[in-house]
Amino acid sequence: ASASQDTSQSESTASAESGTMQPQTGSSSEDTSAAVSAIVKQCMPSLVAITNVSVKEVQNYWGFGWYSQPQQEEETSTGTGIIIGQNDSELLIVTNNHVVEGATNLSVLFSVDEGKDGANAVEAQIKGTDASKDIGVIAVKLSDIPAETMSEIKTATIGDSSAMSVGDEVIAIGNALGYGQSVTKGIVSALDRE
Repeated sequence: ASASQDTSQSESTASAESGTMQPQTGSSSEDTSAAVSAIVKQCMPSLVAITNVSVKEVQNYWGFGWYSQPQQEEETSTGTGIIIGQNDSELLIVTNNHVVEGATNLSVLFSVDEGKDGANAVEAQIKGTDASKDIGVIAVKLSDIPAETMSEIKTATIGDSSAMSVGDEVIAIGNALGYGQSVTKGIVSALDRE
């Protein structure tokens, strides 16, 4: 039995048997915008911007002999992390392996601190990575996080990706190209791609 469908409502109605959402008529772009805004507000305290400073070896093609030897060059990359847990001494953050790979200096800026005067990034350490799955876990010492920041951040609520379907709407929040947290909306176009 499905819940009744009232076309004057501006929200979706769930089917009790299938668990699917039935779209309702009468919803407006303001409703959608408000829903996206609410999701972003809920998720933002769980996000961090990660900066990775690493040293890469590059070939010097100018010169002969000793001058053509590989040289080391410092490289900075950025990415996003999600707060997934906390133990007695550390805050645990999941990110992509390619964001933290080869790090010689890793730092985290909490999204709740972004734009605040005097906000500083804190040092992080790699706890573990899996290059084949492009996943990494980093940690920040709780003692390095200011009390005000600690009171504003939260551990993310992790959903069930196996419940996703092609065509579902999704929201992506991240530190795009190191410019700070940004938001975009899209649609799941495929599942289980390698």
